[in-house]
Amino acid sequence: MGAFAFLVVVAYCEVYSCARTTAMSKLESLLQEVRACRVCEPYLPNPPRPVLRAAEGARLMIVGQAPGRRVHDTGIPWNDPSGDTLRAWLQLSRDEFYDASRIAIIPTAFCYPGKGLHGDLPPRAECAPLWHPRLRVALPGIQLTLLIGSYAQAYYLQGRRQRTLADTVRNYGEYLPTFLPLPHPSPRNQLWFKRHPWFAAEVLPELRRLLHTLLA
Repeated sequence: MGAFAFLVVVAYCEVYSCARTTAMSKLESLLQEVRACRVCEPYLPNPPRPVLRAAEGARLMIVGQAPGRRVHDTGIPWNDPSGDTLRAWLQLSRDEFYDASRIAIIPTAFCYPGKGLHGDLPPRAECAPLWHPRLRVALPGIQLTLLIGSYAQAYYLQGRRQRTLADTVRNYGEYLPTFLPLPHPSPRNQLWFKRHPWFAAEVLPELRRLLHTLLA
């Protein structure tokens, strides 16, 4: 290789490396912004503690509703019985599930909203439109997003949702390959699972097939 060609290759490698570093630093900078967010502070029962995980290269995004009290206390998303059920659905170990280089975990709202009369309050409405568009731009490798529960589906599917959550989940094929709607794996939803046995028989096998291909 001549001296000029060598210098061209070196310059290209430096530019490519710089571009990758810049992209990663932009994502990390954005995550720091999110974790410092105080927009909803006046309405929260505790000091804000935004909980999310993401890294450059993630191909799957999991969008739930908002952290529960246990997640707020530990700072670990899906670190509760709902998370145990979700990992069983996905057939992933905790280490696999929390590998941010493969899976981004970004709830509809990032802070614990507090208790209501029938469980936790809904996610704060300010959060998703403020942060999700920027996060998705910063994560260009995302190929599939799991929309877990009605709040995630309302934000991302909007007018494309079916009449009920069950109808939306059963017609999941209409939203692929970008989105896959799922019910929330909360223990409170056991009656829903009993009333809709097709979820375990039809949807979970397809979910696992897609993840096997995506995360292989």
